[in-house]
Amino acid sequence: MKVAVAGCCHGALDKMYETLELLQRRHRLRLDLLLCCGDFQAVRNEADLRCMAVPAKYRHMQAFHRYYSGEKKAPVLTIFIGGNHEASNHLQELPYGGWVAPSIYYLGYAGVVKYRGVRIGGISGIFKSHDYRKGHFECPPYNRQTIRSAYHVRNIEVFKLKQLKQPMDIFMSHDWPRSIYHFGNKKQLLKKKSFFRQEVESNTLGSPAASELLQHLKPTYWFSAHLHVKFAALMQHQMDTKEQLPKATKFLALDKCLPHRDFLQIIDIDHDPNASDSLEYDPEWLAVLKATNDLINVTQNSWNMPENNGLHAKWDYSATEEAIKEVLEEVNHNLKIPVNFSLTAACYDPNKPQRHLEPVHVISPQTTEFCAQFGLIDINNKIQQAKEEGSVRGEYEEEEEEEEIDSTGSAEEPSEYNTDSSGLSLSINPDEIMLDEEGGDEELSTCSVDPSPDHPPDFSASFSDIRIMPDSMMVSSDDAMDSTSEELEKSGGSKQTEEKSLNERSLKRIGKNENGNSGVKKIKRRNQAIYAAEEEDKVE
Repeated sequence: MKVAVAGCCHGALDKMYETLELLQRRHRLRLDLLLCCGDFQAVRNEADLRCMAVPAKYRHMQAFHRYYSGEKKAPVLTIFIGGNHEASNHLQELPYGGWVAPSIYYLGYAGVVKYRGVRIGGISGIFKSHDYRKGHFECPPYNRQTIRSAYHVRNIEVFKLKQLKQPMDIFMSHDWPRSIYHFGNKKQLLKKKSFFRQEVESNTLGSPAASELLQHLKPTYWFSAHLHVKFAALMQHQMDTKEQLPKATKFLALDKCLPHRDFLQIIDIDHDPNASDSLEYDPEWLAVLKATNDLINVTQNSWNMPENNGLHAKWDYSATEEAIKEVLEEVNHNLKIPVNFSLTAACYDPNKPQRHLEPVHVISPQTTEFCAQFGLIDINNKIQQAKEEGSVRGEYEEEEEEEEIDSTGSAEEPSEYNTDSSGLSLSINPDEIMLDEEGGDEELSTCSVDPSPDHPPDFSASFSDIRIMPDSMMVSSDDAMDSTSEELEKSGGSKQTEEKSLNERSLKRIGKNENGNSGVKKIKRRNQAIYAAEEEDKVE
């Protein structure tokens, strides 16, 4: 099964799908699945733009609304997780996952599904220690604090995923698992992104929660985005007492969707030829959701998940064989995810712009149906009830707005993690959006709507350089031995070398100038050109 993996999409769906179609024509192959590792930006209208945590000048209407309305349809089944630049109000409607458009499926805050026998899991958002132990309390309309905290990973999602025992084939996270850079070519990574050095050397770059999941789940593949650089690693796990052979995870982080950037990878994944070609629920995951249903918290109060420390009567919420059997019986052994997409908000109309459209808190019919079928709490419904009862406030106190700046821990109680650097808090990443810049607070009340043209230009020329990668994602962890790593990470040597080993290579990639450097970088602010390809070429 040929699976395409994309880094940060940033709303550039047309560009991404056109690139995939070009690849299929050139190489006479058929893609079965597209996985997107966050910053998808499923923006339906102007209200969604106002719920996206980016400076106002980056709030442009991209192409998603056309897929949402049915004007266009995704050419390949697409599964994505959330990042830190999303229409949070839209994704919040689907906490357990669901269809955001025909053939485009969101995994939810955390989720696991199956496609053709391949088990795919993921966790949305990025790690921030001061919000990690809180509940999912945010709801639109967001304020300056909640528009950011809405996409922060919570401990309950990590706890649920840690209850899984069955093997995981693919896992996705937006930010990188902490320490993964020690299993790849650090020298080349720091050559590309020198501003990572301090955090790499102090081992604080990335998400400690994702690192914990990596060590627990031990998936065959782990895909990430967020840091806007391509990086591969091979992590050999310590052998468990129950395992006959040690496991290894092939890690790959990808760049953002722009010309001449390594944002796309094609990988051959073993699958079950007899399995359904429909997207399916994962029975173990459903059993875990049912077991942890009573742990759901929709308050700002920080709390720890149950653990075997003498303070909790129960700490093991993993699914028993009996619980999984009960789930299968509930669905009559039919795990096919219903194709029940429905519109829950007005779609953007360029002829009737609504610049002052306010976001509202929506209860999605998909979530209502899912919760009713499996006896789960509808998180959004519980938030609404709590608000009506006065136990949850829609906004933070004014003095709490300073918390986002201090990313080293919670102001209330110490975090279970010592540091919080997933957002590169200690270093300045010129390739990432900075939210606290030039009066960013007033940006919540404004948005610019810059629709895509009715006849968008052909992006094929910009994304047309398709080449073949070596046959392995393995890289040396010894920085002094870079031959394998550099061959993997560079666009690679001579054309003759590529042709010579063509038959041995199983991975394909899109991109052009992987190093992409031309002289001294001039950067006045972080990622001035995150969406503008022309300015991006000047900066990067």
